[in-house]
Amino acid sequence: MRVGMVGLGKMGGNMALRLVRAGHEVVGFDLDPAAVSAAADAGVGPSGSLAELAAALEPPRAVWMMVPAGPAVDATIGGLLAHLAPGDVVVDGGNSYYKDTRRRSHACHEAGIQLVDAGTSGGVWGLTDGYSLMVGGDEEAVERLRPVFAALAPGPETGWGRVGPTGAGHFVKMVHNGIEYGLMQAYAEGFAVLRAKDELDLDLHAIAEIWRFGSVVRSWLLDIISDVLAADASLADVAPYVPDSGEGRWTVFEAIDLDVPTPVIALALMRRLTSRDEVAYADRLLSAMRGGFGGHAIRKTGEAL
Repeated sequence: MRVGMVGLGKMGGNMALRLVRAGHEVVGFDLDPAAVSAAADAGVGPSGSLAELAAALEPPRAVWMMVPAGPAVDATIGGLLAHLAPGDVVVDGGNSYYKDTRRRSHACHEAGIQLVDAGTSGGVWGLTDGYSLMVGGDEEAVERLRPVFAALAPGPETGWGRVGPTGAGHFVKMVHNGIEYGLMQAYAEGFAVLRAKDELDLDLHAIAEIWRFGSVVRSWLLDIISDVLAADASLADVAPYVPDSGEGRWTVFEAIDLDVPTPVIALALMRRLTSRDEVAYADRLLSAMRGGFGGHAIRKTGEAL
């Protein structure tokens, strides 16, 4: 099956390569010519524009997008619609907000184009281990793309599936990432407690290795923790600044709208926001209040702990 791939960065480039290795023909385009060149070296057919990419595919076409969520997705879909025809399928494999996906599906539908959303998990390991794909879209369109999903997933029948209509794939991936926030926070807090117990001189890497096998808390995240701690258990070169790409926020917003309590996910998101607060105004005010009502000492900026 011949597939178009728009966005050949690390994730998109690896997905294109996995398809090539599975025997699919892939034609790729990226705004960065260097990414196109690197993909071409790996066996991906290069394209210099969306028009050129569309022209290289035989109808009914299948175009997979791996571009950043937000305006870039709208711009890419808008650019593709000018060169696609009724019956073609566009797949958004990025982390788009599901409400945006549903809005975009209406615009595509008016042009006779099917929009399929594939929430994608697997990161940099997906090339070798496969990607978990949470797919939303018309049943017929998803079935037509089954060979592509089967090639990208860990196995032909495992790690992927249609979870509902268009928008459902990104909704499920949003909740998936919210859960991920909570899991990561729990691991981080647990290892922080272990590290703080100086009198026991605990070997954090050794503990992670023990937990990786047989333990109820074993996971891929724990595998990553073990690798990190083996390199430097002090994490001296890692800044305590944790970004978020949006899915955790969207999960919390949705939970509030649905009246579903998600305290763990919400708190994990708040901790990420706290990690970026260089001013820490709230903490400063807390200290000042303690000094005001109880006469407690207030540590001044720059004062030794």
